[in-house]
Amino acid sequence: MTSNESPAHDAVVLAGGGARRLGGADKPGVRVGGRALLDRVLGACADARATVVVADPRPTARPVRWAREDPPGAGPVAALDAGLRRVTADDVLVLSADLPFLAPDTVRRLLTALRSGGAEGVLLTDAAGRDQPLVAAYRTVALRRELAVLAAAHGGLAGLPLRRLTAALDLARVPDPVGSFDCDTWDDIATARARIREHDHVLDEWISAVKDELGVDLDVDTGVLLDLARDAAHGVARPAAPLTTFLVGYAAAQAGGGSEAVADAARKAAALAVRWAREAEEEAGQEAEQGKAAGPGGPGPDAG
Repeated sequence: MTSNESPAHDAVVLAGGGARRLGGADKPGVRVGGRALLDRVLGACADARATVVVADPRPTARPVRWAREDPPGAGPVAALDAGLRRVTADDVLVLSADLPFLAPDTVRRLLTALRSGGAEGVLLTDAAGRDQPLVAAYRTVALRRELAVLAAAHGGLAGLPLRRLTAALDLARVPDPVGSFDCDTWDDIATARARIREHDHVLDEWISAVKDELGVDLDVDTGVLLDLARDAAHGVARPAAPLTTFLVGYAAAQAGGGSEAVADAARKAAALAVRWAREAEEEAGQEAEQGKAAGPGGPGPDAG
């Protein structure tokens, strides 16, 4: 690891609950913004060296490791223990699978707070100030220590509430009513679906959904592409916008891919669109001048 790289971390995602308040529906598979809740969480923690999902295996947008508590349905403490047995990093994200608005920036904020302070864990608090221990970053050794204590005291971990574990840890807190929002009921699902379609969020949500659907892991400057599409639409013709952005992507792929390749292709295409529009403006100006010289209703000087 170089001085510019962050220490490695792992992630454990708990996705095996019964979803009783959803009528037993497959909550991790419920779609918000066209993406399964589980896939949205996996996208937010994509920088983890290893991601373990504690649940029965299912198709996911990116590869993960699978684990299961014994017996299945034994509760979050037993599930967390099963997940921790598959990780090795000193720091671990612990996440539930029903967080529609969890973002990579929020994950990084949790990890930074953990590494810069002396606490054994850093968790988000919701809009009411309640702790959300399944939206948190912990020191792995601290979790394993307290899990061992609980197992010894209770003869196992099945059925134990998560607060029994977190009560013994030295925790710091980060308020975040959006990142900590979880979907326990169908009303929560409806709220999440409505929010992502708001004007301020819909474009980012759509781009994220498309990248998941196509298996594209690439962060590009969407502002550059939108400016290019605008210039092509106004300076050339409206259908030029989607076709030009497609060709930019194709050219970037031929150049080896990556955000810099996209940016370079977009700059070239944008410059071309500006030249194209300027040429049209010059032609229009020349025609106007010729019209003035001809006078109203009269032929131009070269009419013969």
